[in-house]
Amino acid sequence: MQATSSPLGPAPAPGLPLDTRLRPALRGTGSLHGLFCGLPSPALVEMAAFAGFDFVVIDNEHGTAGIETTEHLLRAARATGIVPIVRCFEADIARTLDAGASGVKVPMVNTPEHAQRLAERMRYPRPAGQMGSRGWRGSAFSTRAAGYGAFGGPAHTDRSNESLALIVMIETPEAVECAHEIAAVEGVDAVFIGPNDLSHTMGHENRWQEAPVQRAIERAVRAVADAGKCAGVLTLDDEARQRYAGWGARYFANVASSLVMRAFEQAAGRGGALRY
Repeated sequence: MQATSSPLGPAPAPGLPLDTRLRPALRGTGSLHGLFCGLPSPALVEMAAFAGFDFVVIDNEHGTAGIETTEHLLRAARATGIVPIVRCFEADIARTLDAGASGVKVPMVNTPEHAQRLAERMRYPRPAGQMGSRGWRGSAFSTRAAGYGAFGGPAHTDRSNESLALIVMIETPEAVECAHEIAAVEGVDAVFIGPNDLSHTMGHENRWQEAPVQRAIERAVRAVADAGKCAGVLTLDDEARQRYAGWGARYFANVASSLVMRAFEQAAGRGGALRY
């Protein structure tokens, strides 16, 4: 659920398609609480908003939504005031941003060089000396993010460069080793440690609660926080959230399908064990 100290503030008034609250919040000091949503249902996005979560991660790495459905999920988020993030692959960054995401979360970032390339993909090129001048995002104002031309031009370019967030994911031992350097890349706003993939790449299969994996998560979280960036972790219960917050994390995400399955299993009398 949304914390009472959420740094997002009230949802912006209707008008611009983009919700620009995410990047300033990630660069602030408060905690953010949200959900991964891999099911292509606008109703689930609305439910996450009505429940009080700060953000929803539309999961286009493991989910089944195409770009048309993703755009509808983004509309549901904008209508209900929840901040929309899309987990997507590098090749899909441009059209995901054009559809109106407040930020993207990219999996399997193992080096600062990869993080730098992603940061440049996020930004439109600008005249020398201006923010985003190294960017190479393709420019078009016919998109939903620009109001189909109603809010195009330099104002849209600058708004996008200044407000859209890049969250990179650390999911391997190699990435943990250079977590500080990845986080320190200009244009990276947050670093999310993916425990399931990290556990698998460390040889522990899905047992990411085991001590060696938790030590790697702690090392990465502390390194990201030491770099002055927002550290994020998957958190399925309050105990884990408190532990990770103690290490310096302040961006926490649960999983919508896990919550739904647990509720169904409990209703069916099966007890619903926590799992991801």
